[in-house]
Amino acid sequence: MKNTTAIFYMIFSVIAFSLMNAVVKYLNDFSAYQIVFFRSIGTLFFTVPLIIRQKVSFLGNNKKLLIIRGAAGVISLTCFFHSLNYLAVGTAVSIRYTSPIFAAIFAFIFLKEKVKPMQWFLFLLAFIGVLIIKGFGVEVNSIGLFFVILSAISLGVIFVVIRKIKDTENPLVIINYFMVMAFVFGGIMSINNWKTPSNVEWLLLLSLGIFGYVGQLYMTKAFQSHETNVIAPLKYLEVVFMIIIGASWFGEVYNLWTLLGIALILIGLVYNIYLKRKQS
Repeated sequence: MKNTTAIFYMIFSVIAFSLMNAVVKYLNDFSAYQIVFFRSIGTLFFTVPLIIRQKVSFLGNNKKLLIIRGAAGVISLTCFFHSLNYLAVGTAVSIRYTSPIFAAIFAFIFLKEKVKPMQWFLFLLAFIGVLIIKGFGVEVNSIGLFFVILSAISLGVIFVVIRKIKDTENPLVIINYFMVMAFVFGGIMSINNWKTPSNVEWLLLLSLGIFGYVGQLYMTKAFQSHETNVIAPLKYLEVVFMIIIGASWFGEVYNLWTLLGIALILIGLVYNIYLKRKQS
């Protein structure tokens, strides 16, 4: 029963994140900065009252690392939203999931964590998947590829920083730093890129933060409810959902080479999760 509940939580999380990405893709007339701005408002609506209720310090303990995590989050989110203007949603999400490769490299360099030869092979396999998508996929835009890889690199930084501060910082404070910085950055950058939303667009823009918060909340619940090696691979269902949404809602085309590249990325990263849990 516990296993079933955790799987349900993770699938619900993946659906929420997939809907958020679909809304971002739909709102491609808005700048990435304005979308970041509204994405942060929706989440702050939840995090600020929770921090106040739990009587947790807004500033946290390790301010330097919290600021680095927040800045990396803003870069990752902005670049990912930029990439959706150039890439199919399934392709963008797949390539962004190469972030564990960069996290492992940064952890190897800065935290002196060991990486097994088999893990390096799996990372190489995933990266070959990216090259196949770029080389043989359907019109993969170089600008979009640059943005989504920069997003993945920034996400890798986030994983390493969170690993350093996970025992000293409240998760709400970590998220709040990120969202406050996103709010300020997105707001300032939106001044010269502002587009006034229509009635429906207001709802869609504000829904981004809700979908993002729900996705984060239920992903956390899933990991708290069951073992990581069972739950973590389910996160990659987001790629499958995004390909279906991209093809059915946005008329995107994925040829066999693109699907092969995506499959190599998923195989390399999911099997790496299994290996890491087996070694621990």
